[in-house]
Amino acid sequence: MVNYIEASSAPSKNTGAIRLYGSEAFEGMRKACRLTARCLDELAAVVKPGLPTDAIDRFVFEFGMDNGAIPATLNYRGYTKSTCTSINHVVCHGIPDAKPLREGDIVNIDVTYVVDGWHGDSSRMYPVGTIKRAAERLLEVTYESLLRGIAAVRPGARTGAIGEAIQMYAEAERCSVVRDFCGHGVGALFHDSPNILHYGRASEGPELREGMIFTIEPMINLGRPHVKVLADGWTAVTRDRSLSAQYEHTVGVTADGCEIFTLSPGGLDRPGLPPLNR
Repeated sequence: MVNYIEASSAPSKNTGAIRLYGSEAFEGMRKACRLTARCLDELAAVVKPGLPTDAIDRFVFEFGMDNGAIPATLNYRGYTKSTCTSINHVVCHGIPDAKPLREGDIVNIDVTYVVDGWHGDSSRMYPVGTIKRAAERLLEVTYESLLRGIAAVRPGARTGAIGEAIQMYAEAERCSVVRDFCGHGVGALFHDSPNILHYGRASEGPELREGMIFTIEPMINLGRPHVKVLADGWTAVTRDRSLSAQYEHTVGVTADGCEIFTLSPGGLDRPGLPPLNR
């Protein structure tokens, strides 16, 4: 049984009920998500061979502080960094460190800022210098998977429609969809209900209703979908060491579809790749 609750009367913890937000919350999310998108735009000029991922983490922290925002990951469940940097075969939750990026790497940078209590959550892939065609194709497939998932969002559909759209496309492109991690409700809480699976059937999952806010963040592998978490308790990698990629947007369900809160102000939603012909 799925329960829906008006967000204004919901407790400040994840109870399993799905929050339905109003216009004031949507405006708050626009502000938080716009700042996150601006940071990700700025990082396009920062990422380069030889740059330690610790420097990316400092940039994210300082950008947030300069703009009155707190990185949501900082001290979240013991995590000590302001961002996640996931390189090559790292699926998600890569921890920034002193190791420099290398020519040909691909790196996902995941940023969530808290602005006036609202969480703006997004991530993008960044090519490091010149990358191989297989890596570029993975980025293209992953971004298109995200777009197809977003296109499935509308009131009356089910969350499974998002997963089906992503899975059908990615697997047709001979890639695999990670099952171990998913999108999630977001807004007043960092992680909330419902879970947004990136695979499944259109007939499955909770019904989408106007006012819901959540992330869609498919993780797509060139090899098999299986992952493992390393001893640090955070870093998830592909078991076969194949390349993995992820793009993430925060969206809100509207009367006739959805609003993408984390769109790039500078048109850099897929930095380093050719513009889409749409």
